Amino acid sequence: MLTDPFVIRYYQKLTDGMVDLWHRGSRYEELRIYMEGYLTCLRLTNVIEGYQIHRLEEEAFRFLRDPSNFELAMPQMQKEHDYY
Repeated sequence: MLTDPFVIRYYQKLTDGMVDLWHRGSRYEELRIYMEGYLTCLRLTNVIEGYQIHRLEEEAFRFLRDPSNFELAMPQMQKEHDYY
């Protein structure tokens, strides 16, 4: 579980980027490469601690493995009222 606000912000940016790439036609392997590059950049810049990057990586892999995160949301049809 991520608790640090900065780590949560990085997680949100990473997952939003993965979903955006998915909707543009990228596939699992490309998303994994994107995620690994993002995490490598965080490691090299020392913006957050190593243990936090490790937790972020675990959560991002969990996000990537869950197919429900990449499904398109179906809009809810508004029910018409039957007054008779």
